[in-house]
Amino acid sequence: MDGEILFLCHRIPFPPDRGDKIRSFNLLKALEKIGPVHVGTFGDDDRDMRFGDNLAKLTASHCLVRRNRSRLRAGIEGLVEDEPMLVAIYDNVRLHRWVKQILAERPIKAVVAYSVQMAQFVPPLPQGVRFIMDFVDFDSAKYAAYGAGQGGVMGWINRREGVKLFEYEREVAARADENLFVSNAEAALFCRSAHLAPTQARGIDNGVNLDYFHPNADFAPLSPAERGEGPLIIFTGQMDYRPNIEAVDSFARHAFPLIHSIHRDARFAIVGRNPRGKVRALASLPGVIVTGGVPDVRGWVAAADVVVAPLRTARGVQNKVLEAMAMGRPVVVSPQAAEGIDARDGEHFCVAKDIASEVNLVLRLLDDKAHANALGRAARAQVEARYDWATTLAPIAQMLGEGPPVRSGPP
Repeated sequence: MDGEILFLCHRIPFPPDRGDKIRSFNLLKALEKIGPVHVGTFGDDDRDMRFGDNLAKLTASHCLVRRNRSRLRAGIEGLVEDEPMLVAIYDNVRLHRWVKQILAERPIKAVVAYSVQMAQFVPPLPQGVRFIMDFVDFDSAKYAAYGAGQGGVMGWINRREGVKLFEYEREVAARADENLFVSNAEAALFCRSAHLAPTQARGIDNGVNLDYFHPNADFAPLSPAERGEGPLIIFTGQMDYRPNIEAVDSFARHAFPLIHSIHRDARFAIVGRNPRGKVRALASLPGVIVTGGVPDVRGWVAAADVVVAPLRTARGVQNKVLEAMAMGRPVVVSPQAAEGIDARDGEHFCVAKDIASEVNLVLRLLDDKAHANALGRAARAQVEARYDWATTLAPIAQMLGEGPPVRSGPP
């Protein structure tokens, strides 16, 4: 591409150690192959801010801003300004000024925004400068789902956010040249909800680092004390994220006790950073382990007899599921976690529609090792065929004029 790229993302795309950072990091690497990239982004905490030097090595320039607006302040400002709370949380004068400066001083030919709240930093662009919006997930639908099941003030807040954010998503989609989502299913849902033509959004799948998440990769196995002697069931994820919290709470309190009553030495390990108090409390239940952050999640995944992803609220494609499949492990997923993943129930993973199904499927995998191993091998083969990052992100180059034209919308 004859020009440079401005990439705006809501969380520093390094290191690629959580779902949103994995996609944004690989998107940045794909953009870097097309032309010089300038990155405007936020750090959530001191740890994020320490990675500024790493980001500098990947970019032509960058602006890393510490995000410090509270949800309470953003909620009040959102009410006053009649805008979504998610947008208010990320509003930042410094980043607005930096974007304006970059657009004025550099030969920017494309602006790529990652996650809808970053669209506020994209001003009207000159003729010939493309705007690519990677919504990733249909976020307003998530808030609407939260609000539908809640009463009181929080229910009202989430329902309002669902409405306001949906209005904002539609406005952004109307001015972007390309609207991307993490799967064709997510893109199609947005188009139906927003009454848009199917060609006005398309899915760009997540991928997996197939060399890193490989059963034979070089990683430290669990110690015998960590592994234990009985069956090991695990869940991986960022444990301050509400859908993950709800998933492990449900599994630990309702499904696992039934499994544990049959396999008395079975353990359920909740593996992930920043476990909230509700998650830490689960460690008091028989057989439940809460690890917190671990140096390398692959040791836990490789040791698991079964990986579970019983999410009741899920948007897009779950990296945790793709990574476990890439490691050749048998996976039991909810319908919500399965949506958007190109895999077949019973062949590449097992879909459990309710708690009773979770229990029965996990028990079958624990009791039938041959079936579990066959499911794991098929899972690995499927991600090799469908979820290599170079393949999934190839359309990005085409959108920026680096290859044959690409048709928008689901195939």
